[in-house]
Amino acid sequence: MKTLLVGVIGHVDHGKTALVRALTGVETDRLKEERERGVSIVPGFALLRTTHRDAPAEIDLVDLPGHERFVRAMISGATGMGAVLLAIDAREGIKPQTVEHLEIARLIGVRRGVVALTKCDLLPPGAVGARVAEISGAIARSGLDAPVIATAIPPDQDPAGRGIEALRGALTDLLEEAPAPVDDGFPYLPVDRIFTRAGFGTIVTGTLRRGTLRVGDTVEIVPGGLTASVRSLQIHGRSVTRAEPGRRTAVALRGLGTGALERGQALCAPGLLGTNGWLDVALTAVASAGAPLPGGLACRLLFGTTEAPARLRLLDRDALEPGDTALAQIRTEAEIAVPAREPFLLRLDSPAITVAGGRILDPASRRRRRHDGAVIARLAAMAIGGPTEILTARLAESGAAGESLIDLARRLGCAPERVRERLAEIGAREIGERFVGAPALAELGERILAHLARHHRDHPMEHGLAPERLVRSLGPGEAVLAAALRDLVANRTVVQAGALYRRADFDPARNETEIVRALESLFRRAELSPPDESEAVGRDPRRREALAYLIGAGTVIRAVDRVQKRAILFHRDAVAAARVRLAAAFPRATAPEAGFLAREAGGALNISRKFSIPLLEHLDAVGFTRRVGDRRIIAGAPADESGTDPAP
Repeated sequence: MKTLLVGVIGHVDHGKTALVRALTGVETDRLKEERERGVSIVPGFALLRTTHRDAPAEIDLVDLPGHERFVRAMISGATGMGAVLLAIDAREGIKPQTVEHLEIARLIGVRRGVVALTKCDLLPPGAVGARVAEISGAIARSGLDAPVIATAIPPDQDPAGRGIEALRGALTDLLEEAPAPVDDGFPYLPVDRIFTRAGFGTIVTGTLRRGTLRVGDTVEIVPGGLTASVRSLQIHGRSVTRAEPGRRTAVALRGLGTGALERGQALCAPGLLGTNGWLDVALTAVASAGAPLPGGLACRLLFGTTEAPARLRLLDRDALEPGDTALAQIRTEAEIAVPAREPFLLRLDSPAITVAGGRILDPASRRRRRHDGAVIARLAAMAIGGPTEILTARLAESGAAGESLIDLARRLGCAPERVRERLAEIGAREIGERFVGAPALAELGERILAHLARHHRDHPMEHGLAPERLVRSLGPGEAVLAAALRDLVANRTVVQAGALYRRADFDPARNETEIVRALESLFRRAELSPPDESEAVGRDPRRREALAYLIGAGTVIRAVDRVQKRAILFHRDAVAAARVRLAAAFPRATAPEAGFLAREAGGALNISRKFSIPLLEHLDAVGFTRRVGDRRIIAGAPADESGTDPAP
């Protein structure tokens, strides 16, 4: 069924409540004080049933207070409306609150509506046409696309009123271009009333801004973090099992008392709405303001049913001219919970006026540098773009560090599973628990290549770098860097050699020197009783670099005695010969008792424990031997065809 939420706005005593009563038969001034004073104090709600394209349709009418003292209450109902019904007294014309209400509608993005010129029966004969023309011109200049319809509701002559059918038809026409509510899986209902009713328990009411609610759903109350389950739902007194976005909804909650809730809180899906004190916003100043809006302004932030002290921080200028739009930040005194894309308004306490409004771009921001071109560009893309552009901007800002799915969901104002689908569309990669944009991964790949090039230039004898050294130098986590390295290996710009990575265009063998050859000969001749590392290289940095090259090439094998915490360096030919001798001395057996002790291996190889223990631990690591208690059995082949130690 086609639906639309229409805010009924206008100056006090211009006949808003009478219009709603004539259209729907509902008296929206329900409070005793409202009836006694003849003015609306809180938003009232009524349902206009109509027909659109031969199908039933419903328009939710929100009768918003017009008196200046109750503009804050008016705003709490206004930020969810899709169109307006503006009441203007034919005798008085446009008044200050009329202008402010029009400004509020413009600031929150409402561009369509209907204007009811009320009390036309009190104008002199023939004056109605001129008044309609005058008001039509003023409304067009305000930016509101709205026909002006003359009405009169003389209670003692025609209860239905004059022009009411035309007004009902004009409101129905608004349904034609009304966008269908989008269920983004992110339910959000700001609470405006809390009460109890026998048989239902605690009930809250509000406008379901986005997402859907179903009976049985678990909801979180934010701020506060309490949870409850949806016991039942009603829309204009009608029980439903599912509430669609854009509808006035009463929600009966199971598991909470009225004392646990207060106006200004909101219902949402658990875990989707965090709290924060820094907001990125797209902001427009009131066009009728008499002076620019300065940065650093102390104000009050209003969204949904929440009102919070705040301070404005302009990012690309020092003041915002009337009617202009800018990117800015809002810093609240206390942390608040607001979803991305939610409309908001800024008001002053003295004088009590609305000064600006707009939409939330990032509800989980941080203090940003002013006049930062990159930040401004990303926020501008988020302000004018759809979900794809917003996600792209968010991933560009996070770079190789990436973003978690829940953080992206909060920043987009969309359910995680919907965000995941859009991330796949833009080619983002899921790496561990974070998503990284394809451009960020490509940029990280370029940084890895540049870093390897510098390393090869400065250390031509080394075979490459281990991933942990790249992480320390370049910053991203191990999982992200590993993904970038896999991409580079796959496109053959990087080569992996054991645990080291090097550029494909770098061949360390070209850099062998006489020192390398001499050192390699030293370890080959030493066989299974090699010199200590310090003895082999001394204090000569060239010999140390040459040794690193030999280890990287696999020519020299570093074997570690974990108990004594020392390493012995064996030539690979010596290790291969040891394997052959051990295989001959201790034929392959499956029973542990048929295995050999470390001292027996040392005897077979004619080496001391200093050398036999690290050698055996290395052979364990590569799978040639397997330790069972104090004994070992032969588990692998003596050597590969080249006589070298196979990779583990």
